[in-house]
Amino acid sequence: MIDIFAGWFSALGLSETFDLVLANIVVGIIMVVVAFLSKFLFEKLLIKPIEIIVRRSAFKWDDYLIKHRLLYKIALMIPAIVIALFARAFPAIEDLIYKLVATYLIFIVAVVIDSFLDVLTSAYQSLETSKDKPIKSYITVVKIMVYIVAGVIAVSVLTGISPWGILSGIGAMTAVLLVVFRDSLLGLVASIQISKNNLVSIGDWIEVPKFQADGDVIDITLTTIRIQNWDKTITTIPSYAIISESFKNWKGMFQAGGRRIKRSVFIDTSSIRFLDDELYERLYRIEILRPYLESKKKEIEEFNKKNNVDVSEPVNGRKMTNIGTFRAYLMAYLRNLPGTNKNMIIMVRQLQPTDTGLPLEIYAFSSDTSWVNYEALQSDIFDHVFAALPHFGLRVFQNPTGRDVRALGELFVSGKMAVPHPSAGEKSATINNDEDRQIDYH
Repeated sequence: MIDIFAGWFSALGLSETFDLVLANIVVGIIMVVVAFLSKFLFEKLLIKPIEIIVRRSAFKWDDYLIKHRLLYKIALMIPAIVIALFARAFPAIEDLIYKLVATYLIFIVAVVIDSFLDVLTSAYQSLETSKDKPIKSYITVVKIMVYIVAGVIAVSVLTGISPWGILSGIGAMTAVLLVVFRDSLLGLVASIQISKNNLVSIGDWIEVPKFQADGDVIDITLTTIRIQNWDKTITTIPSYAIISESFKNWKGMFQAGGRRIKRSVFIDTSSIRFLDDELYERLYRIEILRPYLESKKKEIEEFNKKNNVDVSEPVNGRKMTNIGTFRAYLMAYLRNLPGTNKNMIIMVRQLQPTDTGLPLEIYAFSSDTSWVNYEALQSDIFDHVFAALPHFGLRVFQNPTGRDVRALGELFVSGKMAVPHPSAGEKSATINNDEDRQIDYH
C-alpha cells in the first residue's frame, strides 16, 4: 500500500525520499481513521441495538451488561485488530506494531474480565442469599490476580523473556522492594482501591479519628491524603490508612439531601400526669394538635365503654397523658415545620429513664445539609420545645445550681421553709426564726 502511494507522489514530481515519508504518513492516517471508524460502527450497528433489546427484555440480569458497559469495553479491541491488519504496510516496524498491539489487547482482555466479574457480582448481589454470603472480597482478589497475570504476560511479550523467568525474577526482588518501597507500594495499592471503590474524593468531608482529622479532603496523591480540618489546620495521613483504619465519609449525607437531627430533652418525671378536663381544653386550642386530641379521645372513650371501665379512677382503662400528648404535638410540629425533610424519618421517642429524668428524643432530618442552616434549624426546634413544655404541664429536669442552693439556704434561715412533721405523716411544720426557734405544727 505504501508503494502505491509512493508511486502516486513520485508521479507528481516529488523526490524519492520525500514521497516515501509522505506515503507512510498517509497510510498511518488511513489506519487510524479506519481503526476508530470501525469501533464507531461496531458500537452504533451492534451495541446500540443490543442495548435496546436488553432494556426492553423482562430478564433483569442482562441489564448489568449495560450498567457495567461490558460491550463497550469489548469494542476497545476493534482499533487494535485493525492496526494489526495494517502492520504489514510498515515492514520496518511490523514486529514492534505486533508487540504493542498484543500488549494492548492483553490489558483490554483484563479490563473485559474485570467488567464481566462486576456483572457477576451485581447479578449475585441481586439475590436474597447474597446478604448472608457476600462475594465482593473474593472477586477483588480474582481481579488483582487477573491484572498481575496480564502484566507478566505483557512484559513477556515486549521483552521476549519467558513468563516463568519474569516471575522468578520478581520473586527474588520482592523482599527488597517491600523494604525499600513499602510506603509507596502500600500507597499504590490503596490508591487503586480508593479510586476503584470511590471511597474518597477531593471535596469530601471525612473523619479519621485515629489521626484526629475532621474536615474536607483537599488533595489525594499516591502515598498521602491531605485534609483541611474545620479549624483550618491541615492533617496529612497515609493513603493506606483509609483502607486499614476506620473512617467516616459524610458524602452520603450530602447526596441523600438530609442531615440528621438527633437530640434529647430530659423531662422531670414528677411533672408527668394524666390529662384533666382543664388541660385538655387548653391544649385543644392548639390547632395542629386538635385532630390528634379528637381522634384519641374518641378511641379511648370507645375502648373504655366497650370494656365497662370505671373512669372515676384515672388509672382504670385508658387515659391521655401530658407526655404522650406532647409527643404527638412534636410530631405534628415537625411535619409542618419548613426545613425538615418530609421524605425521611420523623420520629419523637422516649428513651430509657435515667436519674436525670425521662429523655424525649427528636429524630428527624433537615432538608438543608449546610452546617450553618442545619444548626439554625436544630436550635429553632429546641427553642420551641423548651418554650412549649410548660403549656403541657411538663418541666425540664435540671440539676440544682449554686444559686438554687443559696436560695434554699436563705429560705430556711428566714423561717419560711416548710418541713415534714416528724410524726404527722402528710402534715407540715414551719420553722420560725425567733430566739428560741419555736416550731409551730399545723
